[in-house]
Amino acid sequence: MEFEGTLNDRMKGFYRSTYEHNGQKKTMAVTQFEPADARRCFPCWDEPACKATFKITLEVPSELVALSNMPVIEEKLNGDLKTVYYQESPIMSTYLVAVVVGLFDYVEDRTPDGIIVRVYCQVGKASQGKFALDVAVKTLGLYKDYFAVPYSLPKLDMIAIPDFAAGAMENYGLVTYRETALLYDDKHSAAANKQRVAVVVAHELAHQWFGNLVTMEWWTHLWLNEGFATWVSYLAVDSLFPDWKIWSQFLDESTEGLRLDGLAESHPIEVDINHAGEIDEIFDAISYRKGASVIRMLQSYLGPECFQRALASYIKRHACSNAKTEDLWSVLQEESGEPVNKLMNSWTKQKGYPVVSVKVKDQTLEFEQFLAANKSETLDVKESLGASVSSSHPWIKVNVDQTGFFRVKYDEDLSARLRDAIERKCLSIGDKYGILDDYYSLSMACQQSLTSLLALMGAYREELEYTVLSNLISIAYKVARIVADAAPELLDTVKLFFINLFQHSAERLGWDPKQGESHLDAMLRGELLTALASFGHEMTINEANRRFCIFLDDRNTPVLPPDLRRAVYVAVMQNVNKSNRSSYDSLLRVYRETDLSQEKTRILGSLCSCRDPEIIHEFLNFLLSSEVRSQDAVFGLSVSRDARETAWNWLKVNWDQICKTYGAGFLITRFISAIVSPFSSYEKAEEVEQFFASRMKPYIARTLKQSIERVHINAAWVKSIRNEKHLADAVTELAFRKY
Repeated sequence: MEFEGTLNDRMKGFYRSTYEHNGQKKTMAVTQFEPADARRCFPCWDEPACKATFKITLEVPSELVALSNMPVIEEKLNGDLKTVYYQESPIMSTYLVAVVVGLFDYVEDRTPDGIIVRVYCQVGKASQGKFALDVAVKTLGLYKDYFAVPYSLPKLDMIAIPDFAAGAMENYGLVTYRETALLYDDKHSAAANKQRVAVVVAHELAHQWFGNLVTMEWWTHLWLNEGFATWVSYLAVDSLFPDWKIWSQFLDESTEGLRLDGLAESHPIEVDINHAGEIDEIFDAISYRKGASVIRMLQSYLGPECFQRALASYIKRHACSNAKTEDLWSVLQEESGEPVNKLMNSWTKQKGYPVVSVKVKDQTLEFEQFLAANKSETLDVKESLGASVSSSHPWIKVNVDQTGFFRVKYDEDLSARLRDAIERKCLSIGDKYGILDDYYSLSMACQQSLTSLLALMGAYREELEYTVLSNLISIAYKVARIVADAAPELLDTVKLFFINLFQHSAERLGWDPKQGESHLDAMLRGELLTALASFGHEMTINEANRRFCIFLDDRNTPVLPPDLRRAVYVAVMQNVNKSNRSSYDSLLRVYRETDLSQEKTRILGSLCSCRDPEIIHEFLNFLLSSEVRSQDAVFGLSVSRDARETAWNWLKVNWDQICKTYGAGFLITRFISAIVSPFSSYEKAEEVEQFFASRMKPYIARTLKQSIERVHINAAWVKSIRNEKHLADAVTELAFRKY
C-alpha cells in the first residue's frame, strides 16, 4: 500500500524535534505512538491486542543515524541517501513500534548475556548518558532474575529526545526519554535528578516484560502496564541504591493516588474506554500510583516469594500475547491459594478508598469504615474488635507502615497518644508519614480541625527523615495557601510557626554539602531552604541572594551546587517586583545560557514563585514563546497565590493558542489543573465552568471536572476553618512557643 503522512510538530505520531548543533538549528524525526498514533505514521490495526511482526526499512540522509526497534541487518548507500534494513521484530503491538532519525553520539556497554545496551543523545552530551547506561545494564540482569525470563531482544537502545511530551516511552528495544529523565551531569545535576533518572530507566525497562512481552488486552487494563512498572521500578532502584531508602519515598506515590482517588470525579483502576480520545486522560495517578499501591498492598499480604513466583508464571504463560486484570489475579490465586480475584475486585473495579475510623470504648478498639469518594456511604463494617488497650499500650497505629491503600481517622484520645509517640520518636518512617498525611487529608475534608492539624505538625519539629519532612513541607505550603483565603489575618503568624518548625532541621544540615553525606540529606537541604525562603525567612533570603550574586559571575562556583539551586532561585524571586526586577532578568539570562534541560526546568519552576502579578504575566507569555519547548511550559504554571487571578485571566485570553499548540493529549490538561485547582470559592468554580462550557473537548473533560471539584473542596475547607473558635489562639501559641 502506498500512503503519505506529515512529519508533524505535535509530539505524537511521527514528528520532528529541533536541536542545535554547532550553532545551527537541526531537525530529528521521532515516533511516539502510545496510545493510538501509529495510525498517523502507517496504516495498521492500531489496537494493543492486534499484535504482528514488523519488518522496517528506512530511507534517510546518509549522514544521519537511523534507529528502530531491532538491529540493522544492512545499509545501502545511494548518493546522499541510504536505505537501512532492520531485522524482523518478534510479535508486538503497534504502539511499541519506534523509529528515530538524527545526529547522535552514544555510549555503549554489554550485559553478561551479550545484549548490547546503548544510550544515544545529542552530539557532545555522550558522557551524560553514562549513569543511565550503568543503571540499565544492571537492571536488565535484575529483571531477568526476578521475572525468570531473559530480556527478549538482541539489543536495547535508550535515547534522549529534546521535544518529548511524556517522561519516557518504553518502545520495544528503543526506549525514548525526555533529556531530564535520561541524562545526568555530575557538575550540574542535583541528587533529585539522579534519582529521577534511575527510577524512570527502571520503570521503562520493567515494561520490556510487563507491557511489551505481555501486553494489556485493551486500555481498560492500562494499569497492569503502568502500576506494575511503577511498583517494580522501586524494587530495582532499592536493590541498586539501598542507601536511598526508596521504599520510604514510595509513600509519595500512594499519597498522589489517594489524593486523586478521594474525588467523586476519580475513576476505578479498571476504567471503561470507549473512544481513542479518552485514553490520554487515564495516564494518571490512578493507573500509575494507585495501581502501584494496590500491588504493593497485595504483595505485602501474599508475601514477596509467593508474589514473585506468580509473576514469573504470569509472564511465561502470557508471553508474546495479551492479558487482562483477571489473568493476573488467577495466576496469583493458583500460586497463593488465596481468593485474590474476590479480594482485589473491590480495589480495581470501584473508585475511592476506605476510611477507617478508630476509637477506644471500654478498653476495646472499635473500627468503622466508609468509602472516601462518597462521604455519605457507610459500609457495613462496623465491628467491635476485642483488642484490649490498657495503659501498657501508650499508643496504637493502624495500617502499619502505611502499606494499605486507605486512610485512618483516630478519635481525640488516640490522636493525642500518637502525637506524643511522634515527639518521643517511637515510630517508623512509614507510620510517621501516614499519621500526618491521613490527618491532613481528613482536615481538608472537614473531618478534623485545622487547629488540631497544626498541633500535630508541631510534633515533627525534631524530625530528621527526608520522606517525612518532605511531606511536612508540602502540607505546610497547602495550609499556608488555605489560611491566606480563610483567615488572612493569621497568615504571618502561621508562616512564623512554619519557619520555627523547619529551622531545627535546616540548621542541622546547614547550607553547604558535607563530605560523605547521604543522598537523602542532599535532597532535603534544598527542600528545607526553599520552604524557609517561601515563608519569608529573612536570613535564608539574604544568604541566597549573596550566593546568587557570586554564581552570576562564576557558574562553576562551589557556593551554589546543583542541590541548592532551586532553593536559591526561589529565594531570589521572593522580593522581585516591577521596580526591582534584576533577579528575574538575571535568572532568565541563566535560562538562556544553559543547554542542560534539568537546569532549564528548574529555573521555570522557580520563576513562577514570584509574587508580583505583572512580572508573572510577563513570565506566562514567555512560557508560550519559542524560547520554551512546549513540553516544558507546564513547569512554570504553579504560580504564587498572589498571581493566581493573573494566571486564570491569561489562560482565558490564550486558550485558543494553547489548544492550537498542544492539541489533544495530556500536556494540555496540566494547564487546567495547575491554574484552576488552587482557587477556593464557589463563584470561581462557576466562572470556570461557564468559560469551558462552550470549549469542551473529550480529552479535557475529566481533568476539568476534577479541577472544579478541588475548588469546591477548598471552598468548603475555607468555610469550615472560619468556624474554628480557637484557631487564632492556637496559632499564636504554636508560633511563639519556646522549645
